[in-house]
Amino acid sequence: MNIGIIMDGNGRWAKKNSFNITRGHEQGINVVREIVEESVKQKLNSLTLYAFSSENWLRPKNEVSGIKNLIIQSINNQLDELIEQNVKLKFFGNISAFGNKVSTKINDAEAQTNFEDPSLFLNIALGYGGRMDILNAINKILDESRNKKTVIDEEKFFDYLDAPIKDLDLLIRTGGEMRLSNFLLFHIAYTELFFTDQLWPDFTKKDFVNCIDSFLSRDRRFGKRV
Repeated sequence: MNIGIIMDGNGRWAKKNSFNITRGHEQGINVVREIVEESVKQKLNSLTLYAFSSENWLRPKNEVSGIKNLIIQSINNQLDELIEQNVKLKFFGNISAFGNKVSTKINDAEAQTNFEDPSLFLNIALGYGGRMDILNAINKILDESRNKKTVIDEEKFFDYLDAPIKDLDLLIRTGGEMRLSNFLLFHIAYTELFFTDQLWPDFTKKDFVNCIDSFLSRDRRFGKRV
């Protein structure tokens, strides 16, 4: 099973609990650790997390700076656990925009978790936007087509996208919002959606399992008549 999560509500959780915004993001990272552990336990194929969108660059500079520091801090704190769990880590999106320090840390973490047969593919979207991903893929195809005849079908198109997955089975969004926020737009044609009012820092393993159970109870027909 391939699951994606739009992790929403860190800021509102911090405000509700009279914390600064960084504390909300820190608690969100703690939840990520628990959900990754449960994903391994559930024997998922992949878990793809929307950590920072292309639109999030519009947030206050001090918040963005804090998030950059937290990326490095979370890798330092959790890399050994990911290695122990045999989890393969992959970041995607406009990683270079985060600067050399963050990019170097990410490249090192990916190299250390480059397992041939991982227990879980853990994909982290940073500086990512679904429309941008599709447009970049089209431009790659146009570049290739200038030199040779290129025939693109749906399966082949995935190869040009930055996101390292294909179809999502289930997409979970926390925080009470009922929108997709430009996440994996090409990948969710027949994805089951699950929206919850819970803010991401309050999301638990039990909540995650409930989402999976809800997915397993659904009848997925993919447009076919039963």
